[in-house]
Amino acid sequence: MELIKGGFPARYGGRLSSVIDISLKEGSNKKFKGTATIGLISSKITLEGPVKNENTTFLVSARRTYIDLLAQPFIRIATHGKSSSGYYFYDLNAKINHKFSNKDRLFASGFFGRDRAYSTYKDSYTNPANNEHHDIKIIYGLNWGNAIGALRWNHLFTPKLFSNVTLTYSQYRFNISENNESKFTQSSGTTDESYAFKYNSGIYDFAGRIDFDFLPNPNHYIKFGISCIRHKFNPGVLSYKMTDMDTVVGSFKTIAYETATYIEDDFRITNKLKVNAGLHFSGFYVDDKYYTSLQPRISIRYLFESFFSVKASYSEMAQYIHLLTNSRIGLPTDLWVPSTRRIHPQYSRQYAIGIAKTIHKTYELSIEGYYKEMNHLIAYKDGASFTSVNKDWQDKVETGKGTSYGAELFFQKKFGQLTGWIGYTVSWSNRKFDNINFGKTFPYRYDRRHDVSITSIYKISDRLQIAGVWVYGTGNAVSLPTKLYLQNNSSNYYSNPENSVSYYKERNGYRMRSYHRLDISLTWTKQKRNGTRQFTVGVYNLYNHKNPFFINLETDIQTQHKKFVQYSLIPVLPFISYRFDF
Repeated sequence: MELIKGGFPARYGGRLSSVIDISLKEGSNKKFKGTATIGLISSKITLEGPVKNENTTFLVSARRTYIDLLAQPFIRIATHGKSSSGYYFYDLNAKINHKFSNKDRLFASGFFGRDRAYSTYKDSYTNPANNEHHDIKIIYGLNWGNAIGALRWNHLFTPKLFSNVTLTYSQYRFNISENNESKFTQSSGTTDESYAFKYNSGIYDFAGRIDFDFLPNPNHYIKFGISCIRHKFNPGVLSYKMTDMDTVVGSFKTIAYETATYIEDDFRITNKLKVNAGLHFSGFYVDDKYYTSLQPRISIRYLFESFFSVKASYSEMAQYIHLLTNSRIGLPTDLWVPSTRRIHPQYSRQYAIGIAKTIHKTYELSIEGYYKEMNHLIAYKDGASFTSVNKDWQDKVETGKGTSYGAELFFQKKFGQLTGWIGYTVSWSNRKFDNINFGKTFPYRYDRRHDVSITSIYKISDRLQIAGVWVYGTGNAVSLPTKLYLQNNSSNYYSNPENSVSYYKERNGYRMRSYHRLDISLTWTKQKRNGTRQFTVGVYNLYNHKNPFFINLETDIQTQHKKFVQYSLIPVLPFISYRFDF
């Protein structure tokens, strides 16, 4: 895995943000082997080896968490039995590789993964004035997942030139749901009222690309290629139900085509000066409209004496898929929607400069600053959200601009009995829209002012080591309603939620609580003839900090007063795992 935060090479495109380049390793061509881990919180297994002979190999890996089952007792105790919540995921990776000759190889790979988060809240009371009994139950659900399939042919033309031809299919699906059930019991009988919605969204892509790598001499590494993607967007279908109403509202499906071509050269001018320069050209065809973008990229690194280096970069990027973020409280409801004839693509310019120093080959210190400006960003209009029943999502959004800037400090100790690192980032991410927040600048939902990570591993002996991780992040910026008006003679929010109007003073003017936790573990390792055995015990969230997952505006059924309720997922959680190779 490679993380690129600035100075993006020309081969990457279609996004304004950082790049995570993940490559799946090949299976062993010598013998069948595997690794398995069994634990209280999760289990996983990896198998690899040759198929008949060393010309064909396979690799398959799967894992599943069941942290939600273990956390339930702790959550119920903390909420006196009124609330339960959980989160789990599972995924599967598989790859097969066949060598036809020394010049041709064929790779087939796939990935399938799903995540699910859920929360339930129940409460009840009896009004002594009229002996009316009230029961309320609220259920939230959030599911998302990806499926990816790829077929790649690698061909070696000469020792200096080779190519990769790749065909892929991918899908992303997202759905969110909420169910509210209320029951009022009197001597005259029982009245049931309910309110529920479910929102589904997805993206389905077919893509093909060909990439060439050319090494004319040791000082030049040239890459060039071309690609095409067929996008199918389903921005969202909303199912909305009440006691006496059932409505389904859907946004129009959109088909779009994205093309790109690039060329880049990573060349060494002198032993101290190295440059990566290139051009990325892309196009996007949708609604009989064709957008194009030419994006220059350049990054420079100069190496001084004593392992001291300076690097600087400039990148222009275009993104044809928009992230439509809900700034209100509640479950995360970020949706991916396409550029259209009405909604233009996003563009950015990013500048970065940094210095790095290696000390005695053991310590590494780096400081980097960046500034990014963005145009044609979108956000929900005031009063609109993904649950709005407009016919088209384009009617719900405004277009504006944004900036993102900050500095990162990283210090790492690579060798010795004690190893680890300290990372700190201070950053600002702001948005400005003419018709939102009275035209004033406001923080983006994922503006994170401070981000800290401290990791350390202490090797007690060749067999025993202790590790700890502490992370801290400023809470997300959210919009909180300061007043709530009931209209059309409505007296109860849950019986008539669509007849309520919330008043927001400003966009993203409040912060959720900061996220922080401490994880520790103790690992014992033993080498055996047939592989390694590893036994680990530890604790997640050692001091049981209730980190926010989402906030909901709820009504106290006894006082009928509104209150903000924070929902959290993972309390203090001990774990044990056993890993073995075979």
